[in-house]
Amino acid sequence: MASLAHRPFVKMNGLGNEILILDLRGSPADITPDAARALARPDVLPFDQAMVLYAPRRADTCAFVRILNNDGSESAACGNGTRCIATYEAETSGNSHMLFESPAGLLDCTVQPDGLVSVDMGAPRLEWRDIPLSHPVAETNAVIVPGFEQLGPAAMASMGNPHATFFVPDANAVDVDRLGAALEVHELFPEKANISFASLIAPDHILLHVWERGAGRTRACGTAACAAGVNGVRTGRTGRRVTVTLPGGDLQIHWRESDSHVEMTGATEFEFAGKITSEMLNGAK
Repeated sequence: MASLAHRPFVKMNGLGNEILILDLRGSPADITPDAARALARPDVLPFDQAMVLYAPRRADTCAFVRILNNDGSESAACGNGTRCIATYEAETSGNSHMLFESPAGLLDCTVQPDGLVSVDMGAPRLEWRDIPLSHPVAETNAVIVPGFEQLGPAAMASMGNPHATFFVPDANAVDVDRLGAALEVHELFPEKANISFASLIAPDHILLHVWERGAGRTRACGTAACAAGVNGVRTGRTGRRVTVTLPGGDLQIHWRESDSHVEMTGATEFEFAGKITSEMLNGAK
């Protein structure tokens, strides 16, 4: 495998969710979990997720995207990262509408005239096998997690990755780091899970704090916001259009009745660009 050294990168964020973009289209280079962990070190290129672009596999898409967390593990979906690569592609190609291929399926993106990016995140998967959970449950919108009964029932959904949303009186008062780290690896979640704590501001407004699987606490998580919007509807708390406020800012979530797809809209921000050096990859295999 060719080295990543000297390959260009772009650093962006989606509401503070730190995203590294590596465009490997036309390059023999690839990224290993060790290389991802090396790049994510605090003194190198710290990121929450790396969005790695490869040559498209279909004629109607612009790239196949692989998503790595900062611990080197892979994720099938990243909403904030998808908005960032849509902004990147719009800047490099001049197109405002594009399709990406991903392990979770096609990602339909539109960069609006005001710079906000809308992404069709597809339909949520709500059956226990599809989330997945380790055993059957009667209703995935009200699951008591053993050992965490004090939190009340969680609503479970997959947005290409597993999510558990706990609706609590005040999400700001929750010890997200302690509870998120413990719940992520709970035996109920055979593939681990993203853990969210949500409180209702209004029937169309949710406050959300997220512990991301493989990344830890982040300032924003697009798929978690989508799951919170879906789970707000499923538990009778919200309508199908909600603003989800995260520490990094707001996302607009619309769970469409017409096709059951979830549409997410929000901002992105360019930080800087550069080239990967051999020193950045020290210790990586």
